[in-house]
Amino acid sequence: MDTYLNGELDDLTRSQIQKLIKDQNVLVNGQPVSKTGQKVVANDKITVNIPEEEPIKAVPENIPIEVVYEDQDVIVVNKPQGMVVHPAAGHPDKTLVNAILYHCQINDDDVIRPGIVHRIDKDTSGLLMIAKNNLAKQSLMKQLKDKSNLREYLAIVHGNFKEKKGKITAPLGRSKFDRKKQAVVEDGRHAVTHFEVLEQFEDYSLLKLKLETGRTHQIRVHMQYIGHPVAGDPLYGPKNTLPGKGQFLHAQTLGFEHPRTHEWMQFSIEPPKIFQDTLKQLRSQH
Repeated sequence: MDTYLNGELDDLTRSQIQKLIKDQNVLVNGQPVSKTGQKVVANDKITVNIPEEEPIKAVPENIPIEVVYEDQDVIVVNKPQGMVVHPAAGHPDKTLVNAILYHCQINDDDVIRPGIVHRIDKDTSGLLMIAKNNLAKQSLMKQLKDKSNLREYLAIVHGNFKEKKGKITAPLGRSKFDRKKQAVVEDGRHAVTHFEVLEQFEDYSLLKLKLETGRTHQIRVHMQYIGHPVAGDPLYGPKNTLPGKGQFLHAQTLGFEHPRTHEWMQFSIEPPKIFQDTLKQLRSQH
């Protein structure tokens, strides 16, 4: 039953479906099912009752954050590896948003993602810009849409390159084989990533990557697509990789036009210690 429903209900995970079955929210021919292993038979009438989720609301939490820049309109922070950006199912608290709300006032009606205009993955470190009011939010979102801002990343990836620079243009969408993953798909959303090879080691390379678009997992999927997955990536990379706590991907440089003054603002931040130590080790081995 759980396998069948997992293939039919795209919006639910396998564990969520199993919980629905255990809570007797799945009926077969009017009778509740209590076992996930119940066989599905032809002509069964299956009814799934999905209870309304309790709304998640971000609340202030006293969590230390590294503020790189702040004024009345925007705040730029260095998000550590391992921190989720905003509350969601499975991550109701201890997120960057919880920390930001404790640190300062955010005037935004969005109770789950106040001030958030873009995201970086949980295990990606680096710079994130956050709007403190509607003026800033509209301006920063428009810049993202118009591709007029700057977002550059550092990544350690598998393999070596013959070329020094490259451009990856490949549409991205949800994988048809694993709903937790994104993939290059024909009917996906337009996605472009530029890369430059900074250093090469034995079996690994250090890249600077520039986002032209900002799709979910874009760099990670694009690098896997060209045969150079990000080292340490648990979702898109090989198991035999560099030891660490997730992908070696760091949002190093962020640039945007200030929403109020229209001045160009640009910030850069060094990657975390584990990233720098791994680079030193690769250099010494090479």
